[in-house]
Amino acid sequence: MPTPAPAARSRADACPGVLAPHDAADGALARLRLPGGVVAAAQLRVLAACAEELGDGAVHLTSRGNLQLRGLNREDPRLVSRLAAAGLIPAPSHERVRNVLASPLSGLTGGRADVRGLARALDEALCARPALAALPGRFLFALDDGRGDVAAERPDLCWVAEAPDLGFLQVAGVPTALSCVPADAPALLVAAAEVFLTLREEERPGCAGAWRAAEVPDAPARIAAALARESGDPAPRVASSGTASREFPHRESGDPAARVASSGSASRELCESGVPIGPIPRDDGGEALGVAPVLGEISVAQLRGLAAAAPETIVTPWRTLVLPDPAPDARQRLRAHGFVLTADAPALAVSACAGRPGCAKSHADVRADVREVLGRARELPRAHVVGCERRCGAPHEAHLDVVALPDGTYRLGDRTVPDLSTALSVPAPTGEHPA
Repeated sequence: MPTPAPAARSRADACPGVLAPHDAADGALARLRLPGGVVAAAQLRVLAACAEELGDGAVHLTSRGNLQLRGLNREDPRLVSRLAAAGLIPAPSHERVRNVLASPLSGLTGGRADVRGLARALDEALCARPALAALPGRFLFALDDGRGDVAAERPDLCWVAEAPDLGFLQVAGVPTALSCVPADAPALLVAAAEVFLTLREEERPGCAGAWRAAEVPDAPARIAAALARESGDPAPRVASSGTASREFPHRESGDPAARVASSGSASRELCESGVPIGPIPRDDGGEALGVAPVLGEISVAQLRGLAAAAPETIVTPWRTLVLPDPAPDARQRLRAHGFVLTADAPALAVSACAGRPGCAKSHADVRADVREVLGRARELPRAHVVGCERRCGAPHEAHLDVVALPDGTYRLGDRTVPDLSTALSVPAPTGEHPA
């Protein structure tokens, strides 16, 4: 029986970019896409100058491995010109649709295939197709090296490695029988995105239509069937295959909600969907480094410290950072700048939305409240703290859902508590797994 999909959207997606910022309570917000999360040291220095001179003094990590600058003046042309000169806006027409995740540790340690370089190739192929500028700003691509990390982030289209020389197409979380070698993965994903746009138009001719693949009825089957019919085209070069192994070898088993409920410190569970914090032994005998900024905020000084600590940084979808080739003194340098470098740090357990004063809809300055709790907590459960019912930035893994209320209190599940400190000291109800 065909699988129903959510109702299609009635308006165009307005997800912000750099050229089309969002007007927030604290000024304009610009979201900068980083395909594969890769950002060079020279680009970090440009971002530091922009945050210091044009924004609120920080760069903010997003749950899609991108960056945001806040507190901007949308009439000031310097941000766009500086970012473009740094190579961070290579295709203005496609700026908002360059949403590409890639397994951050690929080629460093683990995984079934090395997807390094494929994110850049996918970005170039995406920007080379004028029609794909019409993709919604929320449409998400991913290249998973077989460990299941970015495939778990609900991408619309994902290539998943099942062997060093073979991977399959996954659509809205559903594996298909379409496979190709790694080098052909970008072309396969671009072809699938073109089919998505065709199906979206068929569903709602002349209208904005779906923002995500899951909103198109039976998208996995229909996209796979369309690509199979076109398999004679040299671009996708897809072939039907058996579903040899659609399992992710490195994912933890068991109920994730139970893990949050029973874990004394959810920061120790970070590797369930993230990356290790601290030294990361590389397969070649070297050592990478995983670090995290508190609440996903990187100050100007921290940005410059990062730039001095490694030639390249990878931004992950879990508001953490990977330095593939850190300098010998990187750990000491970044610790001095206030980055988290130990896996049991309470700061790893809690995330938060922007809150006041940046968001007019928020009922509280949730980040200030979180920082106050972090100043005296030794251990915290995995939690996401938000200022209103929209729950912006909520992680996909199991977590406590803590919502600020208009009267200054917080809600945890069906309980109202007087403050955030009380909320985060309440054990998780068994089985709680907010969406």
